Amino acid sequence: MRRYDFRKTALAGLMIAVAVVGSLFSFPVFGSRCAPVQHLVNIICAVFLGPWYAVVVAFLASIIRILLSLGTPLAFPGSVFGALLAGLLYKFIKKIPAAVIGELFGTAVIGGLCAYPVAILVMGKSAGEIAFYAYVIPFLISTAGGSILASVILFALHKTGLIKRFRGE
Repeated sequence: MRRYDFRKTALAGLMIAVAVVGSLFSFPVFGSRCAPVQHLVNIICAVFLGPWYAVVVAFLASIIRILLSLGTPLAFPGSVFGALLAGLLYKFIKKIPAAVIGELFGTAVIGGLCAYPVAILVMGKSAGEIAFYAYVIPFLISTAGGSILASVILFALHKTGLIKRFRGE
């Protein structure tokens, strides 16, 4: 395995650990468990590792959080879509604000809407119990905090040149 691949895999593992431990700092909002650290991790992975690693990190962190009872099945739509969109926008636009916007839109809108069928099919909620857009606002609240923190961290790292060095640009 090349050194570059090893560094990306090692960083991905570290980010999974940060997301899981960071989920200890979560709060309930309308039946979902908001974990802003997961969104911070999504954006950092999107910038440093790219969209596919970001999705894998979000997915594996969600599985571990659920297995440790630190999250609900809403962790999947609440993290994976934001990670994917953040990674894709950063890959093509190469700007930190693009990754942040991708995370915000992917998590709040796409993830929030996809949480509705998850809540009904997996969590046993009745269709009349919740509106199809019920998770958009809680997911937006969760992702906003993590997005702000990620922006501060990434702009500082950008100034040092660490992002370009890590990505080999």
